[in-house]
Amino acid sequence: MKKSTIFIGLFIALLIGIAVVGFAKVNKANAELTEGSDNYTITETWELPSELDEISGIVWLDSQTLACIQDEDGIVYIYNLDERRIIKELPFAGNGDYEGIALHNNDMYVMQSDGLLYEIKNWKDANKIVSSHQTDFKSSNNMESLTYSAKDAALLTTPKDKDSEEAYKGIYQIDLTSKKVNRTTPTYKIDMTSSVLKPYKNKKLHKTFSPSEVAVHPKTKDLYILEGKNPKLLIMNSEGTLKAVHKLDEISFPQPEGMTFSADGDLYISNESASSPATIHLVDLNFK
Repeated sequence: MKKSTIFIGLFIALLIGIAVVGFAKVNKANAELTEGSDNYTITETWELPSELDEISGIVWLDSQTLACIQDEDGIVYIYNLDERRIIKELPFAGNGDYEGIALHNNDMYVMQSDGLLYEIKNWKDANKIVSSHQTDFKSSNNMESLTYSAKDAALLTTPKDKDSEEAYKGIYQIDLTSKKVNRTTPTYKIDMTSSVLKPYKNKKLHKTFSPSEVAVHPKTKDLYILEGKNPKLLIMNSEGTLKAVHKLDEISFPQPEGMTFSADGDLYISNESASSPATIHLVDLNFK
């Protein structure tokens, strides 16, 4: 056999080997991106206008509307689900890093990442009153979550980054009257050493789970805690016991940072814009 024929054969074998390895890597990458897609069904999706590219928080208002914030402008955007458009804008502050929004009766609350809490009293009225209150959180905590808990009769929030201790992220109450937080006794704890978080354990323990939002199921009273960095959903019962953690695939949820429930328990999750427009998904969970 001629040397040239041998070299050609070896070259072809090398090309085939490279193709096989490359195909395997592509398959692995695709599998990682879609991991978790069997945990839910997206029943409806709303593509959002450019004003909400940086959508960072949502809260349910009624069967037609959600209130949304984005993390640069101090504006609450009222989004109509039926009309698929913004129908009203409510300015409340200047530029900032706004990450969480909650509603209690006629008052809205917006959390800034440095722990500054805005209160918008009588938000529907022309003479609404806006005030701000510095909680005991700082920029280093990176606050992205906010919800109202009827069970606790208070707002709830949890640090995305470091808490007082490495081993947990506390879910803390914000008193609606004083706007104070008791940092020494969290109402609930996300235990970074819990068995349900073992598959995601990080060398830096506080990075095991990084909450981007928290919401309370209106019927079960379970707490749902969302992570946007490595999309997943943690569920905790009303007594604070961690029940399960479920992956969300990175194609449908490229950067999930907002979450809210309807009065009937329908789950909405918002995503910041990535390579496509920002979205809100209506999500039907396929687990109990």
